[in-house]
Amino acid sequence: MKGMTEEQAMRYLQDTLFVVGGKWKLPILRAIHSGNYRFRDIQRSLPLITTRVLSKELKHLEENKLVIRTVYHAPLAVEYKVPNYMHSLLPVIKEMILWGQNHRKKISDK
Repeated sequence: MKGMTEEQAMRYLQDTLFVVGGKWKLPILRAIHSGNYRFRDIQRSLPLITTRVLSKELKHLEENKLVIRTVYHAPLAVEYKVPNYMHSLLPVIKEMILWGQNHRKKISDK
């Protein structure tokens, strides 16, 4: 990458993977972005995710400012939304989806 050393590029790549890596983080972000704002709605949109894992991942995403958690008191409800900052990640996610689609085709052509 222009303007940075290989070491800096590797560090930034590792930072990115730390924040969005793993099996569930990107699917959670996509579910919220698609309109699933409440915990149970997010969980229903992601078959096989456990309550414990969803809770842990949401906390991690909130700590990294990719999710905003809002508590409403009357009636009691918690909603998760993505901040405008997360929208800068959307083109990357779309490209990853396309890459995954192409990769799946590539490996099935054998």
